[in-house]
Amino acid sequence: MSELCPCGSGLAFEACCEPFLLERQKPRTAKALMRSRYCAYAMGSVDYLYKTSGPKVRKEFDAESSRKWAESAKWTGIEILSEEGGGEKEDSGVVEFLAHYSVNETSFDHHERAEFAKVDGEWCFIDGKIFGPDPVRRDQPKVGRNDPCPCGSGKKFKKCCSAA
Repeated sequence: MSELCPCGSGLAFEACCEPFLLERQKPRTAKALMRSRYCAYAMGSVDYLYKTSGPKVRKEFDAESSRKWAESAKWTGIEILSEEGGGEKEDSGVVEFLAHYSVNETSFDHHERAEFAKVDGEWCFIDGKIFGPDPVRRDQPKVGRNDPCPCGSGKKFKKCCSAA
C-alpha cells in the first residue's frame, strides 16, 4: 500500500509530490509548487527548496537553518487558505496557507502569504509574508531595578514588586 502524500491531497506520494521532489516533473500551478515545498520540509529535501526559489530568495537562502528547522519539526499538515492567480497559463500567483507542525510535543502553525512567479517558464517561490502576533510595545519606559517601584510604596523596584 502506498503512503499518502504529506501535502494532504489524498493521493499517494508517488502520484502527487514525489515526481516534483525527484525533479521528474515540474509543478504546473503555484498551489502545486506550494504543496510540494511543504513536502520538501516534511521530508527534509532542502535542495528542492533552494531549486524552487527565485533569485532573491536564493541569495538569502540558508540551507543549514532550513535543514535544522525541517528536521526538528514533525510536519502534521497544510491548509491552503486562499489562492490568487497561479494557474497554468498565468505568470504569478499568491497562496496563503497554514503549515502545521510540532516541536517537542508542542504544536505550531506557520501562517504565510507566499508569492510565486514563473522564472524561465517554471514556478518559483518569490517572497512571503509571515503572519504572527504583533510585537508587544510598552506604553511606559521600562522600570529599572534601582528605580522607585511604580506601585508607590517608596521602595526600590527590585525590593518591591520585582521581588514578588
